[in-house]
Amino acid sequence: MKVLRTTIPEVLLIEPEVHRDSRGFLYESFNQQAFNDATGTDHRFVQDNHTRSRRGVLRGLHYQVAPHAQGKLVRVVRGAVWDVAVDIRPDSPTFGRWVGVELSEQNHRQLWIPPGFAHGYAVVSGQVDLLYKTTSYYYPPAERGIAWNDPRLAIAWPDVQTDWLLSDKDRQWPGLDAVA
Repeated sequence: MKVLRTTIPEVLLIEPEVHRDSRGFLYESFNQQAFNDATGTDHRFVQDNHTRSRRGVLRGLHYQVAPHAQGKLVRVVRGAVWDVAVDIRPDSPTFGRWVGVELSEQNHRQLWIPPGFAHGYAVVSGQVDLLYKTTSYYYPPAERGIAWNDPRLAIAWPDVQTDWLLSDKDRQWPGLDAVA
């Protein structure tokens, strides 16, 4: 596995070693020890989530507050997304900055988003199946979000030539200033 640092050093882009031949491909999508060694962390994952969405869906920006803050390891098994992590740690020198990367079934990349970051993504293919592991269980009272279009963040969402499809909840999130 190859680990690439992003412009926010704690957010990591992971490129697995993909073995291809005439039958298709094989790669190890997760190995706890290899993940810990590559990231220099000791996180344990407790929950796996699978979402399916269509082109133009935008989900996020979601996070959970401590003590239920979640780290996420995100990957796409069908289609493609523009995946975004936003630093919401008030004392961080990168507070309010974001990282965006394309995750797709072709590039097999994974994005490690540590606790203390909000997460969202926009579907840029016809349909997507996105999988992510979390370091903490989903706990509804700890759920929070930030407006995907907060001008203070100025996230460069891709142009999918349609209006974004958002949940009612995602339309209601406050801006970055509301992060506690």
